[in-house]
Amino acid sequence: MNLGSLAGLLSGTIMYGTPLLYLTLGEIIGQRAGMVNLGLEGIMLVGASVAFAVSVETGNLWLGIGAAALAGAAFNLLYAYLAVSRGANQLASGLALMFFGIGISSMIGRPYVGQGTVGLQRFQLPGVTSIPGVSATMFNYDAIVYLAVPLAFLIWVALFRTRWGLSLRAVGESPSAAFAAGRRIGWIRYQAALACGLLAGIAGAHLSIALARTWTEGMTGGRGFIAVALVIFSKWHPLRAIVGALVFGGAVTLELQLQAQGVGVSPFLLNMLPYVLTLGVLLIWSGARRYSAPGALGRVYQGEE
Repeated sequence: MNLGSLAGLLSGTIMYGTPLLYLTLGEIIGQRAGMVNLGLEGIMLVGASVAFAVSVETGNLWLGIGAAALAGAAFNLLYAYLAVSRGANQLASGLALMFFGIGISSMIGRPYVGQGTVGLQRFQLPGVTSIPGVSATMFNYDAIVYLAVPLAFLIWVALFRTRWGLSLRAVGESPSAAFAAGRRIGWIRYQAALACGLLAGIAGAHLSIALARTWTEGMTGGRGFIAVALVIFSKWHPLRAIVGALVFGGAVTLELQLQAQGVGVSPFLLNMLPYVLTLGVLLIWSGARRYSAPGALGRVYQGEE
């Protein structure tokens, strides 16, 4: 593999890993509050379709991203209403949300199938090209990509260095103890669901208007479930989520490069590569016990009633 291929692999790894990182960070916040959401696939699809539709109609890509974030938040608040206010099973609610999102996104995106967009403007950070070994094609990304890692650090600070984060983690560990300490369980879980939905919507928007630059039904390709797996891989820690997202992004990029080079392997096997690699890393890494699942993850709490 020559230098150009390595540069392309690095660039693609970061680009394809970005939407998954946003999605995983959102799910970490939700699960830290005790909510496991299997509907991320649907939320991401809704965000992707809304972002593309609004961008095409208005000509403003950032307006599309904002609309996608709001749509993702509203969609995930529906999940929160079922799981928190109504006490419904979280897994069943998430799956219902996923299928609902698949249908809604197909309806929203149908008029735009086959259309394209220019994509978000990319730029390089000042002075990057002066670094030895860095070519002009490397580190040439849009603002959503550049904000991904700082966002992970910001969420880490919010979860582990603030009173809000302490309250949220307490709710995820023991809602009864948090309620006894004066915390409003439902309100905190709604906040976590709102943050998760916002980030999932942005993830979908970046996928459709920055990566694919078009709309296709089911374009998320299972990323919602990969994000749930990467939450476990990261041990519910935002900074470890960066590594997991890059692993998946690198696998996707490697698959595309192998197909472009005409490697004599079935394209179906190559399409499996990102998911098989992600699961392999998950199995290897999950042996560590430094970070464990929140104690009340997936449990319905109705003590405030």
